[in-house]
Amino acid sequence: MFPTANFISSNGIRMATYEQGEGPAVIFVHGFPELAFSWRYQLPALAMAGFRAIAVDMRGYGQTEAPSGVEQYSMEKLIGDLHGLLDALQLEKAIFVGHDWGALILWHMAMLAPERIEKLINLNIPHYPRSPVDPIAVMRKRFGNDFYIVNFQDSDDADRVFAADPERFFDHMMRKNQVTREQFNQLPPPMKVLSLLRVMEREAPGGEPLLSATERDYYVDAFKHSGFTNPINWYRNWTGNWEAFEGVDQVIDVPTLFIGAVDDVIIAPEHIAAMKPLVTDLTIEMLEPCGHWTQQQRPEDVNRLITAWLSAPIEP
Repeated sequence: MFPTANFISSNGIRMATYEQGEGPAVIFVHGFPELAFSWRYQLPALAMAGFRAIAVDMRGYGQTEAPSGVEQYSMEKLIGDLHGLLDALQLEKAIFVGHDWGALILWHMAMLAPERIEKLINLNIPHYPRSPVDPIAVMRKRFGNDFYIVNFQDSDDADRVFAADPERFFDHMMRKNQVTREQFNQLPPPMKVLSLLRVMEREAPGGEPLLSATERDYYVDAFKHSGFTNPINWYRNWTGNWEAFEGVDQVIDVPTLFIGAVDDVIIAPEHIAAMKPLVTDLTIEMLEPCGHWTQQQRPEDVNRLITAWLSAPIEP
């Protein structure tokens, strides 16, 4: 189902990478709670299109090493891993593709080290203007303590609940056709707060399974091995990451394709609009119907958009 892992020493840790094809390098960066496996539909498609497609298990995930401690999962460390990956592959720069947290990492890398990104493709998560106040404080005030990102800061409940039953976790989390943007907008405000612990409590999570049984088991086996604490530790650095980027120029000049999903209800249309002044060379494509797990729910469309954009002639 997936290529055999190669192991590369990057930024002091051993990272698992998966490759197909030859040509210009395209590096795929996953989010939470995913793996390099989340790009299983993209690797062969990009290889067929003439690219060297590389997906990586990020720090704390899958077969990549998982150093202990919240401080090991800061944005500085995560970006450093990608710099180390480029160095290990003997690449000055590459095309990067990110989804969810992978997109967040690549937006920040594009601010700090644009010379290492030839082109940028991000799915679902737009480039947010930096908040003038701690974003966790904003989330807490707006959404309350049950909001999953806030909850992750306050306790290890999620770590333990998810690890106790990873089969249920992936059955409940990775689904499609759960709610449309229009339906979401009609919900009362308390119903719009995403609590992953409450999702786990539902008898019927709604929608349809995104994964086949074999695919679900791949994720389950990986997270039984690695656990959930270190992936959640990425979130526990949110305030520190915000502090670290004070004074950093937010404008990104790297040629960028953003692929959004109309029914990714965490991302509002105004969030996407807000990034337009910050990304000087930006193409936006929206998929509908489509929820958060874009590259797995609509792989053929994602592959088509990526390969078409990468193959388009450069305008003078």
